[in-house]
Amino acid sequence: MRARSLLALAAVGLALSGCGFQPLYGQPGVAGGLAAVQVYAPEGRAGHLLREHLDDALASRPGAPADYRIDLAYSEVRYPRGLRVDNVATRYEYVLTADYTLRELPSMTPLKNGRARVTLTYDSADQPYASIAAQQDAQDRAAQEAARRIQLELAAWLAARKG
Repeated sequence: MRARSLLALAAVGLALSGCGFQPLYGQPGVAGGLAAVQVYAPEGRAGHLLREHLDDALASRPGAPADYRIDLAYSEVRYPRGLRVDNVATRYEYVLTADYTLRELPSMTPLKNGRARVTLTYDSADQPYASIAAQQDAQDRAAQEAARRIQLELAAWLAARKG
């Protein structure tokens, strides 16, 4: 069964290569360009999470010379949803907006600006610690998704620039 699926995957890949299809990370310089980005995020828990997830997404190499610098700014808003009769929210909508500027080093010339906006919801528990844990989990999930979106935008930009 596994051999058949590999054969089918190879056939699809061969058919697509005849059409001029090339994977995003197949472009020369995309993966190396992403790894050569230094991430600078503002203070705060969400800023730390954004930087951490973006470092992971870009496969940053600590100590290696960087060709680019990305400056992050973020805002976060929490909206109560699903109000009970006693006017207490049962769910919250969390919105994280991450603005970024990619700069070339060492000149600090701005090359690309962008924004990643992530919206998600989470339950509000009656227990205070459970509610705090749910809010922090939502913050982490939103930062991870924002980092993934920024990574995809930068990869597409690098592929277009190198190609």
